[in-house]
Amino acid sequence: MSKRSAALAALLVVLGLLVTRPAQAAPVRIMALGDSITGSPGCWRALLWNRLQSNGFTNIDMVGTLPPQGCSVAYDGDNEGHGGALVTNVADQNQLPGWLSATRPDIVLMHFGTNDVWSNKPTATVLAAYGKLVDQMRASNPNMRVLVAKIIPMNPGTCPECGQRVVDLNNAIPGWAAAKTAAASPIQVVDQWAGFSTSADTYDGVHPNASGDQKMADRWYPALAALLGGGQPSPSASPSRSPSPSPSPSASPSPSPSQSPSARPSSSGCAASYVVTNQWGGGFQAEVTVKNTGTAPISGWTVTWTFSNGQQVSQAWNGTVTQSGANVTAKNVSWNGSLAAGATTTLGFLASWNGVNSAPAPGCVAIP
Repeated sequence: MSKRSAALAALLVVLGLLVTRPAQAAPVRIMALGDSITGSPGCWRALLWNRLQSNGFTNIDMVGTLPPQGCSVAYDGDNEGHGGALVTNVADQNQLPGWLSATRPDIVLMHFGTNDVWSNKPTATVLAAYGKLVDQMRASNPNMRVLVAKIIPMNPGTCPECGQRVVDLNNAIPGWAAAKTAAASPIQVVDQWAGFSTSADTYDGVHPNASGDQKMADRWYPALAALLGGGQPSPSASPSRSPSPSPSPSASPSPSPSQSPSARPSSSGCAASYVVTNQWGGGFQAEVTVKNTGTAPISGWTVTWTFSNGQQVSQAWNGTVTQSGANVTAKNVSWNGSLAAGATTTLGFLASWNGVNSAPAPGCVAIP
């Protein structure tokens, strides 16, 4: 074979490989949009990213014009969390279109409005700003999918009225979302408020600490996983731990939302409480908080409860959950079984429901 023929044959082989190689799907581009709770440093994003990766959601790209800000773990930290920003100002000043054109997201996670509440902006004005931002998102991408948070509670010492203002805003968000949603560009509400305590989950009554970051990541995860096409991915992977410790909180706890946790103390040294944190047609998310009520440390715990309305657990994190009929058993995982006296830990799960979703009363048994 001549040199020319050999070169031609080699070129044909290369071209054949290029033609037959399957196309790699473009990564889904996800923008986290908000204020300092999202971006300064917004370590819930690190927890969420690593949990998505560990559960097989690897073809994603977090996008934004702002870089990551630490969090002590490796993660894709690009974001659009602007410290001190008001959603009303971002809308009035048309800041979002430039961010969108630079990053071209497919999905937006929006936790926005804390500074507006602090500035006493009327709920209707905040919702109008939400609507303008969604219009701009759809102008950028007609198929934009939007997750909008009921924002976490706030109780800063300089704003005693802020707690109720947050409640007022959050109560109005579902109705706004239902009116604004579209088949090609759906809006889903993610409840970041329920079960979040300003005393336990923030370091200043406003910004989440390590436990708050974990709660926020846990609330975003099922909604985002569903949008990514995974529905309810395998719960076999362990969730990411909190990336860095935070100072102890001092603000007063926020009031409970519409559903109060049920609890049944145990004489064996631990107690468990149950609360539904998010609910939608056919499914819900709930948390069980375990507390060491004894005077000595425990090395493990088991929580049991019985559903009365046919609910079925489909996925769990921060605990190993099994179900037999209506009876559910949850046991600690390796890293959250040891609890000092008075310490707590929380496990979460997704489940189905149909018609009625009564809250069971869990019991707890401690392992010395």
